[in-house]
Parts: sequence; structure tokens; C-alpha cells
Amino acid sequence: MRLDKYLKVSRLIKRRTVANEACDAGRVLVNDKPAKQVKTRDTIEIQFGSKNVKVEVLDVKETVKKEDVESMYKYL
Repeated sequence: MRLDKYLKVSRLIKRRTVANEACDAGRVLVNDKPAKQVKTRDTIEIQFGSKNVKVEVLDVKETVKKEDVESMYKYL
């Protein structure tokens, strides 16, 4: 799945355009490298200003309900 779409569907970033801009700016790394695709068991690191968020991808889905989002990733 495309990284920007995963970030939007998993609600790690609320808007897809913001997710796309963050990816293009190099603020999102997959397995410590810039990437466009994401798959299960990948590690995503997102830089939000001075704060870094690191998660492991547990599941990749096209759509998910708000209450089921936590099953898509876990914080590291």
C-alpha cells in the first residue's frame, strides 16, 4: 500500500495531502529509509517537529473503522 494512504487510513496523520507532503519532505522513514510503499512488519518513523513517533505495521487495510485503528500498528 502507498505510504501516504496508510498514514491516512491508520489515522497517524489526519489528511492524505499532509501525509504526502511529510513523505516528500523526508520526515517519514520506513525501515530507516525513505520509501513510497509499506507492508506488514515494516517500521515507520514520523518526525512531528521535535517529536518522533515510531510504529510497527501490524496490518494493512484499505479501509478501517475508527475504533479498529489500533489493530493496524503498535507503538515502539
